[in-house]
Amino acid sequence: MASSPNSLVATLIANPSQPVVTDEVIDLAARALGQETERAVLARGIAADLVVPATATAKAVETALRHALHGQPVDIVVQPQAARRKRLFLADMDSTMIGQECIDELADYVGLKAEVSEITERAMRGEIAFEPALRERVALLQNLPVGVVDEIIAKRITLTPGGQALVQTMRANGAYTCLVSGGFTLFTGPVAAKIGFHEHRSNHLIVESEKLAGVVEEPILGREAKLATLIELRSRFGLTAPETMAVGDGANDLAMLGEAGLGVAFHAKPAVAAAAHARIDHADLSALLYAQGYKLEEIVAASA
Repeated sequence: MASSPNSLVATLIANPSQPVVTDEVIDLAARALGQETERAVLARGIAADLVVPATATAKAVETALRHALHGQPVDIVVQPQAARRKRLFLADMDSTMIGQECIDELADYVGLKAEVSEITERAMRGEIAFEPALRERVALLQNLPVGVVDEIIAKRITLTPGGQALVQTMRANGAYTCLVSGGFTLFTGPVAAKIGFHEHRSNHLIVESEKLAGVVEEPILGREAKLATLIELRSRFGLTAPETMAVGDGANDLAMLGEAGLGVAFHAKPAVAAAAHARIDHADLSALLYAQGYKLEEIVAASA
């Protein structure tokens, strides 16, 4: 059976450090979807596609696969075959493109990491509004020397595996990339440059006499601003919604994820993972390339 633009594609993705998408796992998944399932290996042991007629819903296909592969550390992304390759990519920074929450690292320098981390966690779970929570946390950083930012970036910030390859591969194939964060320009500037994003947008911390003033410039870039950025860039480049992709982990990412053609919850809070189009719980950020149908040999190696 030849696939058509109306087909659905289910991508099975494992973490490259644990390549469990074996022929046996692919066979098991294919049997769960029926005899008409086409198969294509994207990266041996790491990712494979199963193409099925769009007679079932994406949710039904995902449910069948999750049941069949229960207990396997395999992520499952089901989507329409059409417009699978994305031309616009927006990404959250903290706990998504990097492994840390920058404001928590700043708070550690004033001995308040535990208190600030608790507020951060509640905000990311959606239990409290993002904007007042950010103001509250920033106020605790008053008089912190701005020079500690460079030290944190050098010593504490780690890039999430697969992120550089993701952005650089999409750029090499004509996509526009934007790092959009509820964090701070002091961090998003260097991080965006290191990963290779076209641009970055985030909040401005007010600095006075080389110290943090404990105030963030208004208006705060939060949930609605992330959504507005996606709509603005989509309009600027004349793209349709299915041609866009966004990734994040927190409640302030939900509007952006919902508006994107493919909204991906990455190692996300439960409420975010449940609401997003797709969820990545096991793999690294290279999963977002395999979800677009890229093969291993098409991925641009991350720069040093």
